[in-house]
Amino acid sequence: METLYHQTNKQIQEVQSHMGRLETTDRQSVHLLENELQARIDQIFNQLERLEILASKEPPNRRQNAKLRVDQLKYDVQHLQTALRNFQHRRYAREAQEREREELLSRSFTTNDADTSIPIDETLQFNSSLQNAHRGMDDLLGSGSSILTGLRDQRSTLKGTHKKMLDVANMLGLSNTVMRFIEKRASQDKFIMMAGMLATCFVMFLVVKYLS
Repeated sequence: METLYHQTNKQIQEVQSHMGRLETTDRQSVHLLENELQARIDQIFNQLERLEILASKEPPNRRQNAKLRVDQLKYDVQHLQTALRNFQHRRYAREAQEREREELLSRSFTTNDADTSIPIDETLQFNSSLQNAHRGMDDLLGSGSSILTGLRDQRSTLKGTHKKMLDVANMLGLSNTVMRFIEKRASQDKFIMMAGMLATCFVMFLVVKYLS
């Protein structure tokens, strides 16, 4: 189990280092990097399932600590998954805005007796653009829903980890100072998660308002 644990932890660190490349990768290649990161994250999730099975087979005196370590890895990789989805959400929003701007700038008008008229084909093109915008908003809302689901899963994992940490602390007889530190850290993670949820909802609101 130790070998697989260290291997999984190393892979998480590698994904974290590659996440920083998303902002600097050009538009033609960014989706390839996103697919690569998603494949790595999926592989880590598969390894975590194996680790959970191995942790349950540990001796009773080591089982609780093994499960706690696996839960921490799961929390870390869920955080990476949420970060990747947030980046994709922002990229989709930027691309939708750029498409709308280009379509509006490419519209042409003709004059007839000093009156401005819009050709039928241009009207149909504009209607198609609106439909594309609506589909884009549906995709963004779906992406936002996935992000919120991921955040809720992280919250559940964090609560489970907190409870297990308290159980381990009681079993080992840790001091009250350490207990307060653990609870303070859990509260900070909770506020960070809530801030992320609020920021995601705010971005979704701005995108929906702009595209509407």
